[in-house]
Amino acid sequence: MPSPKSPIASAGPAPASDAVQSALRTLEVGSQGIAAVATALKGPLGSPFAETVALIHQAAGRVIVTGIGKSGHVARKIAATLASTGTPAFFVHTAEASHGDLGMITPDDVIVALSWSGEQPEMKNLVNYSARFAIPMIAITANAASSLGQAARIVLELPKVREACPHNLAPTTSTLMQAAIGDALAIALLESRGFTALQFANFHPGGKLGAMLKHTSDLMRAGDQVPLRPLGTKMSDALVEMTDKGLGCVLIVDGRGQLAGIITDGDLRRQMRPDLVNALVDEVMTKNPRTIGRDSLASEAVEILNSAKITTLIVTDANKPVGVLHMHDLLRAGVA
Repeated sequence: MPSPKSPIASAGPAPASDAVQSALRTLEVGSQGIAAVATALKGPLGSPFAETVALIHQAAGRVIVTGIGKSGHVARKIAATLASTGTPAFFVHTAEASHGDLGMITPDDVIVALSWSGEQPEMKNLVNYSARFAIPMIAITANAASSLGQAARIVLELPKVREACPHNLAPTTSTLMQAAIGDALAIALLESRGFTALQFANFHPGGKLGAMLKHTSDLMRAGDQVPLRPLGTKMSDALVEMTDKGLGCVLIVDGRGQLAGIITDGDLRRQMRPDLVNALVDEVMTKNPRTIGRDSLASEAVEILNSAKITTLIVTDANKPVGVLHMHDLLRAGVA
């Protein structure tokens, strides 16, 4: 007689509808946690949050973000977000701090310590170090009365909420709230510093984001690659220039080298007639074409091309054409 299967062995995967319902419940509980943080910021959390931004903004050193367990993972992310948005920061593991990493922290720094309970024993040595050298500590915790909260100069007390975990054990909603207050802190500091997109580009040279933050001057066709003809040119000569440069357009300039217009493949189709090759570019060109500055970001160029439904953008400097940016150039660079 075959032995009966155990409940664990016989249990199959949950039906798809059950899995979706579980996911929706998780997201709903998580959204309630975020909403609770927003409500707290409008009330008792607002003042210490503003004080935290001012303290970090004025600090001569770096922001040391610390935590252990799931809070440690969130702390590492917060440190990375701060550093990438203009606030020098790095992560120190709470346990490793007691084994030499305290040497990374200087009296000019500010410590941001994450602990939901505020009672992690591994935090004790770091708390003592902070007190000994008068290093200001900010606690992100759900328990201001905890030992961490009592030791901190500023406490960002997050609302107590239920975890999305059905057993109310696995850190889910709580870590989402920690990450949210960290993002809010990073963006508030970014705005207080007047941190620009061009400064952001200095810290993100790689990947898709790095490509989006390149300047148009980095990607444009310039010099002899630019199809260019003056006003008064016959269309036959303009067509030769368009064909030679292979960009599907020719830029028209006046006697001072200022941009007067553009002729594209679309203009040729719209103006098609037997005597077109004998006409002057002045009659065929589109005046006031779309332009962009040479120091603008590639992401802005993509937005203009998409919104105008065009494939070519003229790069100008003081209304003089200095380059041409084609959608293919942006595709090759990984921008579009």
